[in-house]
Amino acid sequence: MDDILHLTPDNPPPANYSAGYFNGYKGVRLRYAIFRSEISPSKGTVVLMQGRNECIEKYFETIRDLNAMGLWVATFDLRGQGGSDRLLKKKRKGHVGRLSHYERDLEIFLEQIVLPDTRLPFFLVAHSTGALVALSAAPRLSNRISRMALAAPYVGLRHERLPVGLIRPIAALACWTGFGSASTGGDRSQRPFEGNPLTSSAERFARAARLMEAHPELTIGAPTFRWLHETLKGARRVSQQEHLTNITIPTLLLAPVLDGVIPYAAQEELSRNFRAGQLVTINGARHELFFERDIYRAQALAAIEAFMPGLDGGMDLSETAA
Repeated sequence: MDDILHLTPDNPPPANYSAGYFNGYKGVRLRYAIFRSEISPSKGTVVLMQGRNECIEKYFETIRDLNAMGLWVATFDLRGQGGSDRLLKKKRKGHVGRLSHYERDLEIFLEQIVLPDTRLPFFLVAHSTGALVALSAAPRLSNRISRMALAAPYVGLRHERLPVGLIRPIAALACWTGFGSASTGGDRSQRPFEGNPLTSSAERFARAARLMEAHPELTIGAPTFRWLHETLKGARRVSQQEHLTNITIPTLLLAPVLDGVIPYAAQEELSRNFRAGQLVTINGARHELFFERDIYRAQALAAIEAFMPGLDGGMDLSETAA
């Protein structure tokens, strides 16, 4: 297993885990891992969905926290990133053919890995792009997933130079004219801590940077126009009342107010139209809630712990899910 996961001295893995590969949609090989809680009986299993340009190793700390709550964790690297197969010859490009391919991978993971190898009930925790995938697939998951917690869900986009209203047609035009696999810009994976939109935690930012430096094969660069087109189109669709009405899974929306990637206003607007959703705002936090300073990260984890088991004393969503 140690040759599947990349272990570094300052980023130790949780104690009890297994790792491997499974074939996702159209045979794409995806890397996964299961982390077992030492608390017995367990409270269930969290299916953890990552954001863009993330990997299993980055979440070791958060997985330990979830294990300490009595929850098993099952997670996999999204296609095209981490330890999963790349989709283009130029492996640094962040690409996906269709947003629905992410969804099919999740469904296969649930059927082939989570259901036979983990513990009921099943919950879903997702960040950013992973939260977009969860929202898109959610109408079909109500008989498998009991509750969801979505951190900084990708339902909009904040760009430094161009408004999203201009980015949408540019990405669409590139796809229609055969340039969908072209990169949207330069590689910013080595951005400095100062002024970054992701986290105010210098310690966690540096730890992630050291992991990527030690294992650059886990990283990707800028997304392609196809990735951008598919995710922006999906973000618009999942935010519509028609789609949200079909989601019956009680959902916690963890919204960092100072999110520099996904506009907080878009996350707040999503909550207004989402009858099964409840918004929890985290003032002062940036985009990567699970890698923020303790003062913000602890709020997100406490909300999840109160909400996830949903068996005795969990948050009551009856007013929003009525």
